Amino acid sequence: MRPVERLRFRFAEDQDAAVIQAIYAPYCESSVVSFETKAPSVEEIGQRIRKISEQFPWIVGEVDHRVLGYAYGSRHNERAAYQWSVDATVYVSPLAQRSGLGRGLYTSLFRILALQGFYKAYAGITLPNPASVGLHEALGFKPVGIYRGVGYKLGSWHDVGWWQLSLHPESDEPPAPRRIQEIRHSQAVQEALEAGRILVRLGS
Repeated sequence: MRPVERLRFRFAEDQDAAVIQAIYAPYCESSVVSFETKAPSVEEIGQRIRKISEQFPWIVGEVDHRVLGYAYGSRHNERAAYQWSVDATVYVSPLAQRSGLGRGLYTSLFRILALQGFYKAYAGITLPNPASVGLHEALGFKPVGIYRGVGYKLGSWHDVGWWQLSLHPESDEPPAPRRIQEIRHSQAVQEALEAGRILVRLGS
C-alpha cells in the first residue's frame, strides 16, 4: 500500500484544470455517468473551478503532486429558499479506483459543507450504477426518487436517481450558509480535509 503521507487533500487551483479535465472527459464522451455529451475544454474547467470556489469547496486528492480525484459542492437551485441545499459531485481517476479516494474526498467535502452551514446534500446518479449507489448509501445518503427516462445519450434513454444526505438536523431560522472563503483557512476545515485523507489506501 502506498504510504498515506504521500496523499494530500487540498482546495483546487487554476493549475489543476488540465488534469481535472482529463479525469472528467471520458465520463462525457464514452459514459452516461455525466449527461454532458462533449467534454468541456481546459479553459471551461478553469472557469468552473473559479466560479464554484467563490461559494463552495472544490477539493482534490493528489499523490506526488498528481491529482487523482476531486469532489465539489454546487448550488442545488437558484431560488432563495434552496440556499441551504447543495449538490455533491465526485470523480476519481481510473488509477485510484477502489482505493477509497472517492469516499475520502466525500467525507472531507461533507464536513466542510456542514461547517459552512448547509443542511442537505443531494446527488444525482444515472442508473444503473451500483458502485456509485453503494458509495453514496455507505456515506448515509437515502434515495428520494427517480426521474424516469430523463436523459438521452449514447443511443438510449436513461433514468436518474436522486439521493439525499442530512448534514444538520433541521432548525428554525437557520443563518445563511457561509462562503467557503470565510472559513477556508480555519483549523476546522484543515481537520475536515485530514479526516477524509486518512481513509484512503492507495496501492503501490
